[in-house]
Amino acid sequence: MNKINYNLEMEKVIKTIDKNNKPRLLLHSCCGPCSSAILERINEYFDIDVFYYNPNIDREEEFYRRADEQVELVKNLGLEDEIEVRVLKYDHDEFLDYVKGFEKYQEGGPRCFKCYRQRMEKAAEFASENNYDYFTTTLSISPHKDSQILNRLGDLLSKEYKVKYLFSDFKKKNGFRRSVELTDKFNMYRQDYCGCEFSRRKD
Repeated sequence: MNKINYNLEMEKVIKTIDKNNKPRLLLHSCCGPCSSAILERINEYFDIDVFYYNPNIDREEEFYRRADEQVELVKNLGLEDEIEVRVLKYDHDEFLDYVKGFEKYQEGGPRCFKCYRQRMEKAAEFASENNYDYFTTTLSISPHKDSQILNRLGDLLSKEYKVKYLFSDFKKKNGFRRSVELTDKFNMYRQDYCGCEFSRRKD
């Protein structure tokens, strides 16, 4: 299967947008650092709400530490009057039930794909029920995440929930590097593992 340049697909959409009539976008975010460069890049084109739904995170303390960083980032960017951060209740058992039987797969494999779907599907469902024009995810900014898989999944969910998916590959145009720069600028907590106990680095 030929690879699609999803950054170009996003730019095609952006070119059609009237900034005086911004479409509503629900941005699923895994954490503040990953969302930083994304919000900086696309906020002028969309009326954005951040959707912090991450039951994969292995500890409640870690979950809320990342949630607090997400809220603080929006303030640091001067967008607290424009962007609402929706933090869903922490429920790690929800994730463990969802990936049951996939625990032994290596990082970046089928277990991770299920994790992507769980979080993106919740975002698609919420976006559909609350009249957003688009939904998307910050996950593609990571150099460890496959944007081809994420965008194909987004396309499937878009059709299932009847809400448009904003195709994207946010690591393009130095997106990941910019997120690191913003993390340093705002002295943000940047975690050293994706979230679940299976992704935790070995000491």
